[in-house]
Amino acid sequence: MTSDKNIHQGPYWIDPYDNSIPFPPVELALRDPDGLLALGGNLSTERLLDAYQQGIFPWYSDDQPVMWWSPDPRTVLFPEKLHISHSLQKTLNRNTYKVTLDTAFREVIEACAEPRKHESGTWITQDMIDAYCTLHESGYVHSVESWQDGKLAGGLYGVALGRVFFGESMFSRCSDASKVAFTTLVQYLEQQEFKMIDCQIHSAHLESLGDEQIPRNIFIDFLKQYCHLPGVSSPWQLTTDC
Repeated sequence: MTSDKNIHQGPYWIDPYDNSIPFPPVELALRDPDGLLALGGNLSTERLLDAYQQGIFPWYSDDQPVMWWSPDPRTVLFPEKLHISHSLQKTLNRNTYKVTLDTAFREVIEACAEPRKHESGTWITQDMIDAYCTLHESGYVHSVESWQDGKLAGGLYGVALGRVFFGESMFSRCSDASKVAFTTLVQYLEQQEFKMIDCQIHSAHLESLGDEQIPRNIFIDFLKQYCHLPGVSSPWQLTTDC
């Protein structure tokens, strides 16, 4: 058993073979690096769902144990506060992309796993891909796809619990493809009375769409209110209003 003293000095260790071991309180997450809470554990459905409900998510590389994070502040987007720039609105008006939900999940997560420009690796390991495909099959994880001329041009995926959507990753092969996917998702989530989108970590890309940062304790309060509301049946489907 790790002592209280050691917990405060560094991240907590979770036995990968024992799902009964709870996560430590998120208040024990490190400040540097911001939000690192625990190491170890596994990517079972039970462990992942427990993590998201507590405001914790996995993020690590192939050569590392599973690393669990809960940064403070937390970057979120409230659906009603979505910002659509003039240039993005023009793209939407042109119907440049056809957007679908839950039609090509594995393709989306594998595209998200491809290394970005100027990066040699990816945090979306094969174990992550397999784990989230299992969650998708169970109805907890959803994908959004932007198509152009029948080819996948961009998209994103994330976890849905109750009326909270936890965004995980997005990719784009064509200009604005991921922004169109995200915008369509937010409009769909607002229609379905989702209360909050967890964006995890701030970025200029998300800031342009209206994200904001809130204290972690406020974020956790939102999760307690909204994660246990009735969910939306799977697979998700767009309506003509989105």
